[in-house]
Amino acid sequence: MCGRMALTLPMDAMAHMFAATPGNDLPDVPEYNVCPTTQVPVVFTPDGTRRLGAMRWGLIPQWYKKPNDGPLLINARAETVLEKSAFRMAVRERRALVVASGFYEWTKDAEGGRDPWYITREDGGPLALAAIWQDWRMPDGAQEMRTVAVLTAGANEAMSAIHHRMPVVIEQNDWPLWLGEAGVGAAPLIRAAENDVLKWHRVGRAVNSNRSSGPELIEPV
Repeated sequence: MCGRMALTLPMDAMAHMFAATPGNDLPDVPEYNVCPTTQVPVVFTPDGTRRLGAMRWGLIPQWYKKPNDGPLLINARAETVLEKSAFRMAVRERRALVVASGFYEWTKDAEGGRDPWYITREDGGPLALAAIWQDWRMPDGAQEMRTVAVLTAGANEAMSAIHHRMPVVIEQNDWPLWLGEAGVGAAPLIRAAENDVLKWHRVGRAVNSNRSSGPELIEPV
């Protein structure tokens, strides 16, 4: 599961790192408590040019007449992404990378309290999370937006100590294949990361509120 993120890298640095043309709609950073339905930075190749743009986190299928017509699709399960009608065309034709500095996951203590963990790359680099995107517009054309969902897989052995699922991380050498720039055959990339790719530490419960903000949210406790 991936339901909350942090963004700390400047957008121009992200664009340079991913060799992508930046859009003029990118979210403000740093942001330490990125929630579903807000705008997140996404690398995608809609017209043969690699771009870094903003998309609403929460994919909206084309048949929704309004954004809340059905479940909030912030994640897509790797095991069924090729079968679900909301995702199967997107994973074939509209793959993307959601860029994050880290993401949060939760465990429960003996009293049922939710303890948050902040998860980042072991090497300190940004996370490139496998994603799929979809343009959506209301039937009358009054509202339209570009939307995205993050792919998740069963957790690797290390991550399973915190949660049974994890976002799919795409390594730099595989970015062109995942984005559709290097032909077909991206399905094998939809898997859990190796045990040594991610690291994590406990953080304070302030992040449990979607109204909390500030760098203290990612500080170890």
